[in-house]
Amino acid sequence: MCIEVKNLLKQYGEQKAVNNISFKVEKGEIVGFLGPNGAGKSTTMKIITGYLQQTGGEAFVCGINVAEEPLETKKKIGYLPELNALYYDMYVKEYLAFIAEVHKVTDPKLKIETVIELTGLKVESKKKIGQLSKGYKQRVGLAAALIHDPEVLILDEPTSGLDPNQIIEIRDVIKKQGQNKTVLFSSHILQEVEAICDRVIIINKGQLVADDKLANLRKNSNARTKVILELKETVDEEIMLPVFGAEVTRIHPTTWKFDTSDPERLKKQILELTLKNNLNIVSLQSETTNLEDVFRNLTA
Repeated sequence: MCIEVKNLLKQYGEQKAVNNISFKVEKGEIVGFLGPNGAGKSTTMKIITGYLQQTGGEAFVCGINVAEEPLETKKKIGYLPELNALYYDMYVKEYLAFIAEVHKVTDPKLKIETVIELTGLKVESKKKIGQLSKGYKQRVGLAAALIHDPEVLILDEPTSGLDPNQIIEIRDVIKKQGQNKTVLFSSHILQEVEAICDRVIIINKGQLVADDKLANLRKNSNARTKVILELKETVDEEIMLPVFGAEVTRIHPTTWKFDTSDPERLKKQILELTLKNNLNIVSLQSETTNLEDVFRNLTA
């Protein structure tokens, strides 16, 4: 595996920011790392990258113990922190050349042009970093994380400050990098995680509360399914309530919403009801459990 944490603990006084968590991320995996603000995501990422010392437990990158050999592990990692620290007085290419020199990159000019093209920086590449928008500053940080072609990418809010078009572009970059690298990234934009990841890790109050394929989390979630019924006719609420109880809500004169833990049974009841009352169904749709529902269930 490329990332492994074992019984990781980070304590500040009596407060446990990270509380005995363990997980592994293999090569070729793109894993979403989720949790509410203050859950311990950034702290965990800083420990894995060697920027913060843990209180207990161990972290490994490509089999190397981070605490014992921090410089060796940094060579393996491309890291984009949540607070993207950049030198605003430097030009984009100048800054990337500096990062390339730090990593002793061979053929730095080629690498700089490659990451500029990859992250969509070409149009802004001759400007000082301080002149860039927040979205383009984020791209510079991502380019710096990629320039030494690391085996592991750790990205903390990589799409922060980007507009919808830019988000799609960076999403494609991450997906492409994930084909032959290990990618662990956090985001508050849960739709992004659903679009990129097959697997998610969720922590809450420093503790691991989920680590599974997204499909399994949806399946095993206690979140209720929403069924939307649109009729041709307007009917009285009394027709609906005796059959379906208090879970039914009228959202339009001819449209009803049902919250249920058994959508298939509910749909059969709806069909029986419409036949009995000579009602015509315009549409009958289920809104399946999404990552937001799973997240709220596990962290609320």
